[in-house]
Amino acid sequence: MDILKWSEETSILIKGNQFFDGHSLKWKELSEVISGKLTNVNPLQALKKLAEGNSLRRVPIAIIGPRDATKLQYKLAEDLGRAYALYGLQLICGGKNGVMEAACKGHLEAGGTPIGLLPDGDFECANPYVSIPIATGIGPARNALIARAALVLVAVGGGVGTISEMALGLQFERKILAMKDAPQLNGVIYVETVEEAILHIANKIFDLSGF
Repeated sequence: MDILKWSEETSILIKGNQFFDGHSLKWKELSEVISGKLTNVNPLQALKKLAEGNSLRRVPIAIIGPRDATKLQYKLAEDLGRAYALYGLQLICGGKNGVMEAACKGHLEAGGTPIGLLPDGDFECANPYVSIPIATGIGPARNALIARAALVLVAVGGGVGTISEMALGLQFERKILAMKDAPQLNGVIYVETVEEAILHIANKIFDLSGF
């Protein structure tokens, strides 16, 4: 199991003789010994500390799901979007209603800047919680852009459109998480809670095993 340590003095995340470069999202060799107290941290704590120091490059993490979300799906997507913001994760989604709206709402209200990649050619078609609407004008083909741009995709429920995004994500070798009656596909990781989803995302960002 990889052991993570945090230097309060230098605000650096350390693993063995390496430190985590939050801009490139890569581990790099330490050129000098880090002095001062080192505290053991888990991946969630490490992610939170990097977010608090604004030292994590905001590579998009997607939330995908249906426009006609159930109340439970809407609540879960809102909670997930909020968690993204609290852990310094950049939300990208389809920018429309349902799960997408809920994710943007949670993200925005927690201080995030949600990106909506719209199928429409008019930015005004975005839900009211999208901070950065990108009007692609290419219709459902925008699903491929989301799948390619995101480091991880989390599906909350979903139908045919969500299946296409999940399948494209798998084709692009992205990590795909699924929650709340999301379609079942080989290669997808199914999680029960928001915290579990964030932990998987943290493990992907930090390239960790054993957690």
